[in-house]
Amino acid sequence: MNKIETYQSLLPQIESLISGESDPIANMANVAAALHEAFGFWWTGFYRVRSEGVEEVSRAGIGELVLGPFQGPIACTRIPYGKGVCGTAWQRAETVIVPNVHDFPGHIACSSASNSEIVIPVIRNNQVIAVLDIDSTDFNTFDETDQFYLEQIAKMLK
Repeated sequence: MNKIETYQSLLPQIESLISGESDPIANMANVAAALHEAFGFWWTGFYRVRSEGVEEVSRAGIGELVLGPFQGPIACTRIPYGKGVCGTAWQRAETVIVPNVHDFPGHIACSSASNSEIVIPVIRNNQVIAVLDIDSTDFNTFDETDQFYLEQIAKMLK
């Protein structure tokens, strides 16, 4: 199966997994597991926007990203607003595709094995509530096809 076919078969599975569940953490966990299993990415998971317990709130008054459900090796626990690929996707409220993370200014290296990355914001009521972060050990893994389908998946998490 090629990438498009894999995404097309995955969309109804994910919809079925999360349609009857109201808990966002449970849904994020199932989405991360489904994507990770289908594609074998190095790291697949979510960072959630949190402000409780944050000593320094960002200039935007937002807080920070805190590690949520994921599949893969251990990860960074907290990411500031606008920092790294995840913080940048959050700040811009748009998908960020990085063919080579080593060339991304301010990249946060949670794992030296990661070489490319895509981060998709999860938006509810015009606010980013989380980001879906996927890393690959290969360079140039992600493209517009991934962006198209992953953005559809992120919209399901509303």
